[in-house]
Amino acid sequence: MNNSVKTDDVIFNFFKQICDEKDELKCVELGNSWIKAMETNLSNMEANLDEKDRIKHKEDIQNNRDHLNGLKGKTSAEWKEYATKCMIEIMDSKV
Repeated sequence: MNNSVKTDDVIFNFFKQICDEKDELKCVELGNSWIKAMETNLSNMEANLDEKDRIKHKEDIQNNRDHLNGLKGKTSAEWKEYATKCMIEIMDSKV
């Protein structure tokens, strides 16, 4: 549980950094780095699944890939809106 809270804090702070960034290009770069990190994470998790679990979670994995693909090409304003929503979800889950 404690590790989960720390992970949420790291994610929250990353999204806060996106929201606080004044330079639009850097904001988009931060968002794109989020996509790349999550794609790497997803690939690593999938690689560690045995065949049975890979089949079981195939749809969830694809949904996550689709979500990440949908984030590509966002503007600074769109990243800030997305990051704000994610921060709200994190705060709501702590209650």
